Amino acid sequence: MKALKEYFKGLKKNPKKIWIDIKELTIENKFLFFMAFPLLLMDIFTRILSSSIGFYKTFRLAPNLFTIGYVILFVGITISFKKSIGKWIYLFINLVFLSFYLINNVYFSMTSNFFTFNLIESASEGAPYMIDAIKNCNIFVYLLLIPIIGLIVLGFKKIPENNKFNDKILLKTIIIFLILHAITPLCLGRANSSLVWSTWKNPRNIYNQYNDANKSMRVSGLYEYTFRSLYVTYLRKEKVNDKDLEYLSNIYSEEKMNSKNKYTGKFNGKNLIFLQLEGIDNWLVTKDTMPTLYNMMKNSINFTDHYSFYTGGGSTFNSEFAVNTGFIVPLSYNQNAYSFNNNYFPYSMAKLFKEREYVVNAFHMNHGEYYSRSINYKNWGYDNYYGLIDMFKYDNNEYELDRELILNEEFSNLMFPEDSLFVDYIITYSSHIPFNNRKGVCKMLYEEDTEKEEEETSSMTEFIQMSEEECVRRQAKETDYMISLLLDKLKEKDLLNNTVIVAYSDHYLYTMENQSVIYNYKKVTNNLINKTPFMIWDNGKTKSTVKKTTSQLNILPTVLNLYGFEFNQNNYISKDALADNYSGIVFFSDYSWYDGNVYVEGGEVTNGKKISNDLLEEKNLYINELAQKNDLTLKYNYFKKINTNK
Repeated sequence: MKALKEYFKGLKKNPKKIWIDIKELTIENKFLFFMAFPLLLMDIFTRILSSSIGFYKTFRLAPNLFTIGYVILFVGITISFKKSIGKWIYLFINLVFLSFYLINNVYFSMTSNFFTFNLIESASEGAPYMIDAIKNCNIFVYLLLIPIIGLIVLGFKKIPENNKFNDKILLKTIIIFLILHAITPLCLGRANSSLVWSTWKNPRNIYNQYNDANKSMRVSGLYEYTFRSLYVTYLRKEKVNDKDLEYLSNIYSEEKMNSKNKYTGKFNGKNLIFLQLEGIDNWLVTKDTMPTLYNMMKNSINFTDHYSFYTGGGSTFNSEFAVNTGFIVPLSYNQNAYSFNNNYFPYSMAKLFKEREYVVNAFHMNHGEYYSRSINYKNWGYDNYYGLIDMFKYDNNEYELDRELILNEEFSNLMFPEDSLFVDYIITYSSHIPFNNRKGVCKMLYEEDTEKEEEETSSMTEFIQMSEEECVRRQAKETDYMISLLLDKLKEKDLLNNTVIVAYSDHYLYTMENQSVIYNYKKVTNNLINKTPFMIWDNGKTKSTVKKTTSQLNILPTVLNLYGFEFNQNNYISKDALADNYSGIVFFSDYSWYDGNVYVEGGEVTNGKKISNDLLEEKNLYINELAQKNDLTLKYNYFKKINTNK
């Protein structure tokens, strides 16, 4: 301790001393490079082999600084001891991380995800597949072992002849490591101070939260990833508030089984397609713009007062999270929906349907790493998340056209497994910004329409700038075309009468620059602007109009009842919207709420009919309890806590 204080005193007087010490430990002792090479290569090769993740390039400063710091520490410890001890320390360090190199790369080769320590809990489930994983691993993982092992042997031979323990080298090594380790996170930039859609790809957020294994490895490197994963898994704990846990215990101790109604089990034994529609606002579902969806809506269980509300960064994924788990992004603390991929969701849609031996897959055009979908969907219990651009090469951007989800037959055939009931979660994209026919989806569709017009008229057409609303409608029409193709495919495979489609929008069109267009159709500026389509369609056999207020949180329990599941309503935030005792309510991120009669903001009625003070207070309290239940359940990973304590 005394030596440490003296060193820092000297460092304060001469800050350059740290670089002098690094030079002394490296350049002036060239043999150390031989000892360092295998350790450096294990990390660099791991990140090169995972470059398909497409996040944070291999030779960015931060991960390499972390690795250099650890290599200095490992080599410094080795040469601080007598050679007879140091060589075993060196061998031990290399063998440990050679194991982690293999574990991570074999697991990544099999699953496209890196190993995390919480997987140890389910090691017995993966054991039967271990041999196949080793056999089918990327051959380069093994080929790169040859230079690594060769350099370990060479480094072992280069360990210097030390006859006694050198505490000065050890001290300097530790100090250099600590300084490098402290400053390296600064290279990752600043974390978001508020919740935004892009938080999921902010390198500093990823490092701070450390719940996305793939991105964490990319920003950290093998050694920091290993040690920080250990810390996050076993040592880092949320501050536990006993009152919070008591509150949750009281809630979950009460079992509230879903009540049966005339819809219970109506669709039992049928296939199921969740169709999440990007940016399809209710004013777009017309006979002219979206004829297919319009016809489906007229012949379905149509929920006419439905809200897809925004509760944090990444509104599209918020809807995915709500529909799959029955929970929403926390309202009381700053965390994105895709950050909960280590939480335990035993009552997720996928897990419940898989218990009935359904095949459950997700389909979207985007990469699996986007919003950490591949990790989250696996955590929710899906068999696979299929990303169109992960699987197929497109010369242009045609994958942004929703039609490709179906017209790419190799991709769409995965939606309809033979000899098995299935659940498909299909996410559309085409109604996404930009809404401009000089770029993006609108540009592709405009060029297609223009080319068709030129063929029909045999004359060149002049470029005409489309308005934002015109682009929005044209892009929505593309989504409708995809839906018609989907129905054709179901008919072709003789699945139309045995498949239910649950269609809903992820959010209203808040992405439009000209919000006056939205106001012109919706006539509101408060949270009720979040009103969107939601329907459940079984080829027109069941028609009903549901006027009760609903949100994304109602979708999962409603579907479960339609498929005859017996479930504890307490395991979700909201209820079956078709239940006789469901009165209808939606709440928003600012704790405002709407029940079909009154809109309440700041605890006071700002729009709608008059209600009694007692009823107002009762509903305000109810909304606060729902929000608290939601946030604390996610914060403490409460379902896992219950399961662990059983």
